[in-house]
Amino acid sequence: MMSSLSKRKPAAKIKWLLAPSSNEWLQQAIANPVEILIDHAHCERKAAGAAVQLMFRYLCEPGLAEVLSPLAREELEHFERVLTLISSRGRYLEPLQAPPYGAALAKRIRKGEPERMLDSFLVAGLIEARSHERMSLLASHSPDPELRKLYGDLLASEARHFCSYWMLAEQRYDRDEITLRLEELAITEAEILDTLHPEPRMHS
Repeated sequence: MMSSLSKRKPAAKIKWLLAPSSNEWLQQAIANPVEILIDHAHCERKAAGAAVQLMFRYLCEPGLAEVLSPLAREELEHFERVLTLISSRGRYLEPLQAPPYGAALAKRIRKGEPERMLDSFLVAGLIEARSHERMSLLASHSPDPELRKLYGDLLASEARHFCSYWMLAEQRYDRDEITLRLEELAITEAEILDTLHPEPRMHS
């Protein structure tokens, strides 16, 4: 396993991300496929909830619900697909201790507006970008054909999701402001993942 992963295929290139996922994460994920699936289901559920939360926080923001409502619906469709696969393997949606990834990024969202809206878009986009990168790795390297198909099938929608958050930001903020803030948040995102979480998680 070590030798094949040392020559791993590169993940789909995501310009939002500062650093690629490590071989250690990929080894951990491949060695614990069902735990990663369960955590993946939780991630899809949280992603849908985050989109709905933004939609209600900015209820009257023109054009926001039109983007986020179908995004949330698609996240729930992914959630249901992953749940079905977990059930077929004799497991269920067990509670899992979350890694620090999401909470640490959420702490970087500024409190005042309009900065809060911008940071919310960018943090959501970074999470989608990392999910896309890691699903790309699993689609290429998982020894399980069913899992390779699952992750491969989800790549296109994950790419759309981070593009949607970028588009929402670009429609409302100056490009230089977006880029500067994104660079700052991307540093934090990479730092969070610099130490591998002891338990297998999609964002460990």
